[in-house]
Amino acid sequence: MPDQATLETPPLDERAYRLPRTVVPERYELTLTPDLHAFTFRGEESVALRVVEPVREIQLNALELEIDEAYLTNSAGDRLEATVTLDEEQERATLALAETAARGAWTLHLRFRGILNDKLHGFYRSTYRDSEGTEQVIATTQFEATDARRAFPCWDEPDFKAVYAVTLVVDEGLMAVSNAGEVGRTPADDGKVAVRFADTIKMSTYLVAFIVGRLEATDAVDVDGTPLRIIFVPGKRNLADFALEVGSFVLRFFAGYYGIPYPGDKLDMIALPDFAAGAMENLGAITYRETALLVDKETASHGDLERVADVIAHEMAHMWFGDLVTMSWWNGIWLNEAFATFMEMLAVDAFKPEWQRWMSFSLGRDAAMLTDGLESTRAIEFPVRAPDECRGMFDILTYEKGAAVLRMLEQYLGGPVFQRGIGQYLEAHKYANTETSDLWDAIEEASGEPARKIMDSWIFQGGFPVVSVELAQADGTRKQLALNQRRFRYLPDSASTSVRWQVPIMLRLGGMQGSESRKLLLGEERASVELREQVDWIVANEGGHGFYRVRYAPELLRSLTANLENLSAVERFNLVTDTWASVVAGSTPIADYLDFAKLFGAETDRNVWVALLGSLGYLHRMATPEVRPRVQAYVRDLVGPSVERLGWTPRAGETELVGQLRGTLISSLGTLGEDELTRAHAKVLHAAYLEDRAAVARDVAPAVIAIVADAGGVDEYELFVRRYSDAPTPQEEQRYLFALASFRDRDLVGRTLELALPPPGAEGAAGAAGQAQVRTQNAPYLIGSLLQNLVGGDVAWTFVKEHWDEIMERFPDNAHVRMLAGITALSTPELADDVAQFFTTHTVKEGAKTLEQHLERLRINRAFREREAGNIARYFERSGGAT
Repeated sequence: MPDQATLETPPLDERAYRLPRTVVPERYELTLTPDLHAFTFRGEESVALRVVEPVREIQLNALELEIDEAYLTNSAGDRLEATVTLDEEQERATLALAETAARGAWTLHLRFRGILNDKLHGFYRSTYRDSEGTEQVIATTQFEATDARRAFPCWDEPDFKAVYAVTLVVDEGLMAVSNAGEVGRTPADDGKVAVRFADTIKMSTYLVAFIVGRLEATDAVDVDGTPLRIIFVPGKRNLADFALEVGSFVLRFFAGYYGIPYPGDKLDMIALPDFAAGAMENLGAITYRETALLVDKETASHGDLERVADVIAHEMAHMWFGDLVTMSWWNGIWLNEAFATFMEMLAVDAFKPEWQRWMSFSLGRDAAMLTDGLESTRAIEFPVRAPDECRGMFDILTYEKGAAVLRMLEQYLGGPVFQRGIGQYLEAHKYANTETSDLWDAIEEASGEPARKIMDSWIFQGGFPVVSVELAQADGTRKQLALNQRRFRYLPDSASTSVRWQVPIMLRLGGMQGSESRKLLLGEERASVELREQVDWIVANEGGHGFYRVRYAPELLRSLTANLENLSAVERFNLVTDTWASVVAGSTPIADYLDFAKLFGAETDRNVWVALLGSLGYLHRMATPEVRPRVQAYVRDLVGPSVERLGWTPRAGETELVGQLRGTLISSLGTLGEDELTRAHAKVLHAAYLEDRAAVARDVAPAVIAIVADAGGVDEYELFVRRYSDAPTPQEEQRYLFALASFRDRDLVGRTLELALPPPGAEGAAGAAGQAQVRTQNAPYLIGSLLQNLVGGDVAWTFVKEHWDEIMERFPDNAHVRMLAGITALSTPELADDVAQFFTTHTVKEGAKTLEQHLERLRINRAFREREAGNIARYFERSGGAT
């Protein structure tokens, strides 16, 4: 383990953002006393330091804290008083010492005060109403990336790893949780109890956690010596069993995969009513949104169960990759999140192979490609100076593209070889910090392949290639397959021709003698593959793991569509999404795509259907109002036969994925297709569902709710608001809440906007009166959904403009730009111009690059509308509107 005293001094241009390495923390003894009534806390800490060189001042991070006392002591009995200066802009405290502190071991003593804020970061408060209707407060934490400094003065940078000994002084009857196991309780003043926790492993500040409140827990499950519990607000024990099942499996799976035991002494998973992200990988005390942990496994949809399993697996993967081994600086955060996303898929695929999780990951990979095809994309890893710059990394390119290129590398090298490299990396760097290159070095050592060369081309430049594939004549008798790579863009880009990737191409060639697989590394613009015999069809991304699009020559595309039965589901998915991307980029005619889509009427894979229906929904939005009924008829003709075949109720022996497909198709037939019989039946089923949730199949229930909202009026709206307020599970609460954004009534859009952002002071009154209110963790996403409402998006946009300052103040900073994803739907010329003009004078606190991407997608959508609306109309005029 490297000596923390040898930490590297930051370059000159980074010293304004990074702390000096003259003083290094080794162990924090931290005592916190939260006041859940006054929303404040008091703290004391003693930090064992190693002074590397003589100093007259010490700098550390502190924000929104008052430091009342500071001094140094050492084993010789010396005491050096310190004068504290706080710099809110730099988020630092400078301790000016009365005398010089010599090199060696010292202890820093601090007393401080702070607030339990309502911004969902730092040490903050979450609330819920108990069975008596009384509001209860939970004090909890969210420190990633740089918010530990809001809870206690600290060296809040990832390479300042230290041990933490936490004590929480709390009211009798409250539960207290931290990263390590509880080791003692002693009475304290004012009827409180001091709860002491064991020392943690050496770890970064952003992983420290403490939670205090009136909470309950499951009995601990022993997972190979590690106690595992689920913690929740009272009354939700019935929703914890699935999380225990997943957590037990995944904890064992990762210990086996990594070849290293779980590094903590216990593992609690805590469901919180208010949480800005999905979950947070605090070692030993993982925090979650309720929807990401608590679920009724008897009635939940497949999608609900899959999400819970995904998030649990993702956070547990971090216990090793991120917590045990941590990036040296925030430029490496992508690898933490990308690898955890990759491992999430691997673990859930092992937990439930029948879910085919790598197949459904195709949806995430394609969503990343949508962003990565923009001129405003970014490299996965980029230089980070100020810590807040890393907040822009928590996006789809980090999670989904990062995981996709790791999967591409794993499949190219082979799973066992890749796993061996990961194990060597973790073993070599446990309890320490690394750079991205350390991982590639370990994988190269394990594989003998140029992992760094391959991955650098994907990590340090944005975008991805489209690989063109065509047959070429090598000589008089032999044929070759000619491959060509160029950068994919939705809008023309003259600079694209000079960019290259190291592309692991996986080919499958089919003919009379069966099929043959080949692989090659396409590093130059062009390459050719000799064909030894007659080839009838060619797949240029076998298994679908490559992060590139394929453009087949016309004769090769025809041969593929004539042999769809020879393609796996993920290969059919890629064929659809690659073709659709070509349409959006203006390279393939709309008419060709709509004819192509008809070939998939008998498709049995849900993910392929999601891709098809997503493209048809886009065309429906872009079509003129008078043409939309023809698009709806096309959808009915395409989807209707499959719905008739599947029916509305599950059949004996069918898989979960069939049930999920049924729900997807019924929903599309009733909403996008506006099929009257489907809408009528959904209304009947919804009434039955309100009486007995078991009356409707678990994967059909979300479809029924969506259809009723889409076709509903004021009465249904009022019913949905009541159901949202009194939902039996977190998932149903979310389902009814976000269904409010689907009502096609401009007045109801306005009511939902007021629900999401009530006038100041009205929130508390509504809650006290038992009326519906929307938590700030959900409100921005609800407004984002309203921006996409086909009849009321302009109403939502006007509301956002008029309430901009209030939105910026009241909602979590990381949610602003996610809300604004909805502006991409405002693609009429008038609205698009207004959006563009607004953002010339307004910006967001976090995610400026993502906002730039939203605006570019809006320009793409506007260009598509102006270019293709007439072509959509002409297609349906020629075809008569039906398939």
